[in-house]
Amino acid sequence: QVQLVESGGGLVQPGGSLRLSCAASGRTFSINVMGWYRQAPGKQRELVARISSDGTTNYVDSVLGRFRISRDNAKKNTVYLQMNNLIRDDTAVYYCNYRITTLQASGIYHDTDYWGQGTQVTVSS
Repeated sequence: QVQLVESGGGLVQPGGSLRLSCAASGRTFSINVMGWYRQAPGKQRELVARISSDGTTNYVDSVLGRFRISRDNAKKNTVYLQMNNLIRDDTAVYYCNYRITTLQASGIYHDTDYWGQGTQVTVSS
């Protein structure tokens, strides 16, 4: 099992910044993908950003140029999401995700996902 501990959410005014942190512990693997998803009221959970263990990143279009995901090189299972120029549409519960992809005997790749408890980000004046 992998445990994820998130921190850094809160209330911020439009145009402000927040930094989310997520630390993974337990049965971790050196090859993994860590990321942040969010879910706003009445909407489906969506990927915000993710970073693989080799440093490859992906972002949802709506946060490009405003958010930056990074990993702590000394603590390879810690990921950060720097959120700048926040807008009201960024209001949501943000969830940390830790994904391991394994090759099964059948030849099919299987994803195992672990989730944090979620942290609320509210952008409001």
